[in-house]
Amino acid sequence: MDVIKVEGGHPVSGEVRVEGAKNSALKLMAATIMAPGVNTLTNVPNISDVHVMGKVLKRLGATIDVVDEHTLIIDTTNVSKWEAPYDLVVKMRASTAVLGPLLARFGKAIVAMPGGCNLGARKIDMHILGLEALGVQFETAHGNIHASAPNGVIGANVTLEFASVGATENLIMASVHAKGTTTIDNAAREPEIVDLANMLNEMGAKITGAGTPVIEIEGVSELHPVTHAVVGDRIEAGTFIAAAAMTGGPIRVTGFKPEHLGLVLKKYEAMGVKIEREEDGVTASAGGRLKAVDIQTLPFPGFPTDMQAQTMAMLALADGQCVITENIFENRFMFASEIARMGANIRIEGHHAIVHGVKGLSGAQVESPDLRGGAALVLSGLVAEGETTVSAIHHIERGYEHFVDKLCALGAHVWRDTVPDAADED
Repeated sequence: MDVIKVEGGHPVSGEVRVEGAKNSALKLMAATIMAPGVNTLTNVPNISDVHVMGKVLKRLGATIDVVDEHTLIIDTTNVSKWEAPYDLVVKMRASTAVLGPLLARFGKAIVAMPGGCNLGARKIDMHILGLEALGVQFETAHGNIHASAPNGVIGANVTLEFASVGATENLIMASVHAKGTTTIDNAAREPEIVDLANMLNEMGAKITGAGTPVIEIEGVSELHPVTHAVVGDRIEAGTFIAAAAMTGGPIRVTGFKPEHLGLVLKKYEAMGVKIEREEDGVTASAGGRLKAVDIQTLPFPGFPTDMQAQTMAMLALADGQCVITENIFENRFMFASEIARMGANIRIEGHHAIVHGVKGLSGAQVESPDLRGGAALVLSGLVAEGETTVSAIHHIERGYEHFVDKLCALGAHVWRDTVPDAADED
């Protein structure tokens, strides 16, 4: 069993550059289905989720050449299948992002019910309701979603019940070839949505309003291949900023736009973190104990749920008591029980976590509950007394490229190790 081990108490400082955004790269890869030919994506993170999406595209008939660690040439000329297989979709919920592109190209799609991090229901009901408004018909059978548009996708007005990123992306992609104009009201506003719309517009789509609550898509007959750079990963950046806040830093984090972490940076400053903004990143540092501040997660431009666990790790050591309210995923607090093993004082009440700051953590054996929670446990190990062993690190590798190497370059004492699996010893 592979684990990450952390020896706490060592100074952490220096400079780190983040990769392209996982949550953007996966959707851009899916979007290449809609532009038959040779597309090139640069600044693609080399992480397991990207590898899974690559396998999905190959299973559909695409060919992928890896030019270097961060550049993919994706030829979708011979994509001839419209079924995203269960064995891959179950590994990653984002593989449902092929639903919209397959509908746009073939007028039909079969997608297995999604898997990925166990964060709660995260049903794709909103995807289905939105697409039904565009004339798409659905049936579910044997764990698969069968979608078809017998009369083609037809432009319509769609209002989302919740500003879902995945539903917004699928609706945008399905609407690109629709007859007429589609309007998405209460659309998600995340930077990754803007990145997708920008690439589709470069391909010849007519999308306006991305980054606002109302997006309009005027249907076009065809798209052409492009070369596009993936936007920087604001969540990876936020994770290293949290590392600076917990250890004192300073850490200079580059490769992303600070405005994409607007509210996170403001909350961290309220905690006592010093943030120096640049065009392409920030330098973060902290002196002394952080102050307790209440947090609630909301869709962008609110506080991102993907930064909640890292922030809980910071607040576990802050001076005072605070409340973290999770409004997006009901199972996001699984991290709390793991950091409690290290001495944190956190009480869960429904979708609220009451955090009483403690003066120190102690190293322990802990398990990654999900992608961000796993990263937050490693950060906690940086400041804990003694050694921390984090297991189930496949979660971390879904979204962080060379996480251990980057932390080591900053001075942290972190390493991968292989230990016997307890199940093998029985």
